Amino acid sequence: MEHKWGDRSRAARALVALVGAAVLTIVAAVALETRAAPAPAVPTYYVHRAVPAPPRLARVAPESVGMSTARLAEVGTLVKRGIKAGGFPGAAVVIGRRGGEVIAQGFGHTAWTSGAPDVSPDTTVYDLASLTKVVATTSAIMALYDDGVIHLDDPVVKWVPQFTGSKKDDVTIRELLTHHSGLPPGRDVWKFMGDTAAARSAVISTPLVKACPPGACYMYSDLGADMLGFVAEAAAHEPLDKFVNQRVFEPLGMTSTTFHPTGELLRNLAPTGAPHGRVHDANAAALGGVAGHAGLFSTADDLAVFAQMLLDGGEYGGTRIFKPSTVALFTTRAKGTRALGWDTCDSANVRNTCGRYLSSRAFGHTGFTGTSLWIDPDRAMFTLILTNRVDDPRVRRPERVIHDIRADVADAAVLAVADPSPQNVVAAVAGWRSDDVKRWEEPTVTRRSKARHASSKHHVVRHRTARRHSSKHPAKRSSHSRQSAVARSGK
Repeated sequence: MEHKWGDRSRAARALVALVGAAVLTIVAAVALETRAAPAPAVPTYYVHRAVPAPPRLARVAPESVGMSTARLAEVGTLVKRGIKAGGFPGAAVVIGRRGGEVIAQGFGHTAWTSGAPDVSPDTTVYDLASLTKVVATTSAIMALYDDGVIHLDDPVVKWVPQFTGSKKDDVTIRELLTHHSGLPPGRDVWKFMGDTAAARSAVISTPLVKACPPGACYMYSDLGADMLGFVAEAAAHEPLDKFVNQRVFEPLGMTSTTFHPTGELLRNLAPTGAPHGRVHDANAAALGGVAGHAGLFSTADDLAVFAQMLLDGGEYGGTRIFKPSTVALFTTRAKGTRALGWDTCDSANVRNTCGRYLSSRAFGHTGFTGTSLWIDPDRAMFTLILTNRVDDPRVRRPERVIHDIRADVADAAVLAVADPSPQNVVAAVAGWRSDDVKRWEEPTVTRRSKARHASSKHHVVRHRTARRHSSKHPAKRSSHSRQSAVARSGK
């Protein structure tokens, strides 16, 4: 009997061992498969809310948010001055404060032609030019940083392996964001029109400027923004336009914001001289219309929601897009006056586009087509101007017109603040930049002189000096002309 039960016991132990080995084999196989194809991490703080879309910003009485209606009336006077001078055919302007819009108005028409539609802040679609860098590209990087997918000090080559050689391996995402990568302002990517792959390869293969190793020089670069777009695509495993739409625009209800306007958006598009519906920037067009430096279209109404989301620390209408800490990180000065992707207001620079009175914490950006967005956290306020000043202007120096009007509108907004807090109130002063209208008709610099100026050290500013390059745009030549990328960038 003892022998019989002993045999059974040994048989049972053998069976248990066999089953255990099988289980371990299955577990090991599952673990190996999981390591080979990890599931994408879903951030627990982010809730996708495509429907219903958050409400639009309410239009409120200026006095209800501590502003003066009488002083705000100056904004319309200034914008009409620019239109009358021939700088742009029309403009969509939104000024917001404390969660409401105190001005949301269209001025003029979408084009100079007879019968052109009136501008509407709700429906007129504009080519944003370099506002693309912050609204789309920087937002994509912020989202990926928030999700823990990328790190600011990641070398770019980690995500784009072809970006290598001659110190390019040392360039980080942070340096691309602050325009300290050593990449030149741009190159003639438009020469590869019709071959998107070749255009992309041209951007990636661009060598660094020899005098500017990574981190050493400030050099505003469209190519750097394009590389950020490529990093975002590699990290998100999908095209930039699709990722930023799903991650940012759609949850905010920004249904008029897109890289490829069609249907009603195309019908409401303000012309720029480019083929209708195509981005004005030829380099962005060569990259397929979706580029890190340009290509986005939108309305003032949509961008007002985007601005308010940033003022509210990355949340709007109950939908969180970014962590508050991420918004603070990316919109705070990081190197010189540059934040991460964004610029900040340097009121001491008489050639800035943010005016004289926005706080040093104000951040924003501009675009070559005549667009501008400035956000001032200290006053819980933003100013937004969209124009198509590149469409057959009626003045000799249209770039000066929009430059002055942008700054004046920002000043007028601050001057309209009537809070009892002394730090928010600025006493009215006499005079605006746009008072000197003679500047708008001064002769342009000759092409030969511009060429000499443009080649001077690649518009570089070294950190051993306090000066920053502030010459934004050479004079316009012709619509969709063969300009360098930096000449069309908007900064």
